[in-house]
Amino acid sequence: MAPRTGPRRVRHGQGRAPRPAASAGCGTRRGGSPPGSGERQGSRLHSAERSLMPLPEGGGAWPPEHLAPITDRLCAWSAWYSGNPDELEKVYGGAYGSGFDTTSRQRVYDRPSQHRGGVVGRFARWFWGQPLSSNQQRAKLHVPAASDLAQAGADLLFTEPPTFTVKNKGTQARLEELADDGLHAKLLESAELSCALGGVYLRICWDSEMSDRPWLSVQHADAAVPEWSWEQLRAVTFWRVIHDDGKKTVRHLERHEPGFILNGLYEGTPDGLGKRIDLGAYPETAGLDPVIETGLKTSRGKPMLTAVYIPNARPNRTWRNLPAAAPLGRADFGGVEPMLDALDETYTSWMRDIRIGKGRLIVPDTYLQSLGAGDGARFDAEREVWQGLSMLASKDVNQLTVAQFAIRVQEHRDTATDLMEQILRAAGYSAQTFGLAGEVAVTATEVAAKERRSLITRGKKILNYRPRLADALELLLAVDQRILQTPGVTAERPRVEFADAVSEDMGSLAQTAQLLRAAEAASTETLVAMVHPDWDETQVKAEARAIKDEAPAELSGPGPDDGMGSSGPGASSGEDEPGGAEG
Repeated sequence: MAPRTGPRRVRHGQGRAPRPAASAGCGTRRGGSPPGSGERQGSRLHSAERSLMPLPEGGGAWPPEHLAPITDRLCAWSAWYSGNPDELEKVYGGAYGSGFDTTSRQRVYDRPSQHRGGVVGRFARWFWGQPLSSNQQRAKLHVPAASDLAQAGADLLFTEPPTFTVKNKGTQARLEELADDGLHAKLLESAELSCALGGVYLRICWDSEMSDRPWLSVQHADAAVPEWSWEQLRAVTFWRVIHDDGKKTVRHLERHEPGFILNGLYEGTPDGLGKRIDLGAYPETAGLDPVIETGLKTSRGKPMLTAVYIPNARPNRTWRNLPAAAPLGRADFGGVEPMLDALDETYTSWMRDIRIGKGRLIVPDTYLQSLGAGDGARFDAEREVWQGLSMLASKDVNQLTVAQFAIRVQEHRDTATDLMEQILRAAGYSAQTFGLAGEVAVTATEVAAKERRSLITRGKKILNYRPRLADALELLLAVDQRILQTPGVTAERPRVEFADAVSEDMGSLAQTAQLLRAAEAASTETLVAMVHPDWDETQVKAEARAIKDEAPAELSGPGPDDGMGSSGPGASSGEDEPGGAEG
């Protein structure tokens, strides 16, 4: 293999210097460029080479203030997805009521403003926003319905791994090798996050010191600042917190532009970006270059962006009038948060009935055992022998009374079931998907009929996933070919095929194939491919050939020489025989 040329590194106006070997990109260590990209190494990086904005120099709020409506909604979705009651209290109580202060890490209790109207009172009217007094213990119960929705959506998409095909055989073999390197698990992870946060980013990573192959990295939508042009992703800035003590927050910003990856480190506050510091100040970013020129281009010479965005569902009903957020997707439980809140309130009320409904004994004073002056008295419920009282019998006085409150099981169950059905219907799923229908489907046809709404939702998600996943895989092959210089690989956009959500049972497939064969409506290869959908073309042709070779020879119809006699079926009348009239 030819020696690799080094990446072109740019440090804010300094000249580019070659490196001995291609290293890494996507913010891991150092970036690499394809061979032959050093013809302008002595030149300086002019502003015309990059038409987009650089990383901020520091200061200002973070996330940016113009994204505040988006950030708030993503925080709420993240809280529901996490299933953490503390996170829900922070979102719906937060600065307005019961929650945790981000600086002192102490619980914030009831405030009088929560009992009034306005914005503060509006949040307090949520079940998770209701104030909690300082002497009150939290007894709220959370049902993880939101996380169940996200997991079910991911399972519907990627229970079976998709298939990727390209024309070049060497590229196909390499693509299968890359797919076997945990790609299916990454796609499951990305789909679950997409269902929970309305979308997900796939980032291309490589590091020749760690691995000889590139890989996909999943980036969360609530840790990204996208930029759009005609509803297409033009650039995106990912960020992560590498240090936070409640007062000082250190963030790493990683900006992806067509042909470039930029890295910056900032020291600020929990809600402020702060000043820019050297990347070597923390070990997490010590090996990063400020600017990495990838050199990746399309077949038409256009620089490629090393990240893609996959929306979960569109349009976004909440942000459709916000230019910065209109292209973003919506979460599966977007818009049903009030019903999720009511579901938690229902189960909390149910558990309150159980807690209060415990049997209680009301004991008269004469049954209590004195513990001495000033120490009160107690009742020993385990005592077996008691001394009778010398007094007249009475019906109600000095008798033990048992208090047992009714537990409203059926009422709570019906309410919770109805709320869950409403949540599933709004999210686009069938009750059968979550086992709420109470019936078991036997055949694939019955499954498809009972889960029709879930399958329709799956089809919509595939429409969003298929093209963007093909883009990400093309980028993966481009990095593999041009930066890691893997021989025999050509950057090519693969064809992505998703497996069927419902698999036909073998008996139904065999019966269908038999009917098609009897009707002479399908060839042997077609029938084999239908019965074995997981086989490739070579396997199908080999099996069809074997079936034809094993088929018995066709038998001719009965005739005069078959023991039926001259008058039997198929016998000749003699009039058609030559010379049959001769006597």
